[in-house]
Amino acid sequence: MTPTLAAITLPLIVTFSYGALCAASPFGDCRKCRGMGHALKTDRRGRLKRGKDCRRCKATGKRIRIGRHLFNVAARLHRDGTR
Repeated sequence: MTPTLAAITLPLIVTFSYGALCAASPFGDCRKCRGMGHALKTDRRGRLKRGKDCRRCKATGKRIRIGRHLFNVAARLHRDGTR
């Protein structure tokens, strides 16, 4: 395989696999709370307890993926621009 062909093929594979991931699972775990929906705090004894709800994901633990958000924006733009 020539380096040019590999340089073209690798980004295409990565792009299509991320597109398939966004189509199959449009929501991923929240990066701030790591999918838990809230923060973890420790009390004075050092035991873990539930903290405040995550404001970024509104306590669901899920966020829309960047690729799916871009697809939704493009689809909305196309839908609003056509009859």
